Amino acid sequence: MKHILSIQSHVAYGYVGNRAAVFPLQRMGFEVSIVNTVQFSNHTGYGNWRGQIFSPADIESLIDGLEERGVLSNIDAVLSGYMGDTELGNLVLQTVEEIKLRNTDALYCCDPVMGDTGRGFFVKEELPGFFKNRAIQAAHIITPNQFELSYLSDTTIISHDDVAAACEKLHSTGPDIILATSIHTEETKDHHIETIISHKNGKKYRITTPRIAFNTEPNGSGDMTAALFLGHMMNGEDLRSALENTVNAVYQTLDLTAKSKRRELSIIAAQDYFVSPDKQFSAERA
Repeated sequence: MKHILSIQSHVAYGYVGNRAAVFPLQRMGFEVSIVNTVQFSNHTGYGNWRGQIFSPADIESLIDGLEERGVLSNIDAVLSGYMGDTELGNLVLQTVEEIKLRNTDALYCCDPVMGDTGRGFFVKEELPGFFKNRAIQAAHIITPNQFELSYLSDTTIISHDDVAAACEKLHSTGPDIILATSIHTEETKDHHIETIISHKNGKKYRITTPRIAFNTEPNGSGDMTAALFLGHMMNGEDLRSALENTVNAVYQTLDLTAKSKRRELSIIAAQDYFVSPDKQFSAERA
């Protein structure tokens, strides 16, 4: 059984961070060691919450404890999402290095959570530069949304060619695989959204789905997407299948969420889709 270390936030109620990533991975059959960077009552989108942010020293202590149990020697992949500051980010990269010393085939999937179209950056001022200049160089897989892809590559994204050019720039700095989410260009159909996968070897695929309407859009879909995609890649699927299986599962989860009129992702109700999604949408060469 393959073993993933997931370093993300935690909420007691709802599904973001590790709460959106760990159960889908477990449902797919992976062992997951969980390091929570915060413990909040709920995600911050509600406007108020309770709980605490763990210091980098707290997180380092947990990592040391895992090392004492011999866990780091058995890790096959590291998944990271939102980071509170660069000190924590440096600790994540240090942990990845230590794991790769023990397992040279271990993967690092970095979701460079920084901001979004229309909202701009929502992290500390130093974090975008950390992702741009350090984190993505260490990653095998990155999962930016359109806003993050544009920033990381210094590319204004208007067309599909712009997406391809942005990915090529980033491939030259390190990551083998880029899963670009929430893509909407001048060529995208109205009321639709695209997800594009790009490999350093030149292969690219695109899948298009309708944009689901919500009264309040649920948080955590990006965290779930990164986890599912990593899981499918670790299961040995090719790029196209991993993309299709990820996007179909995410779409079906969001569809269930909208139909239930929930603000939180319907992750438990959607769990079978994580393993066997209905193939509603197919990918094409991009």
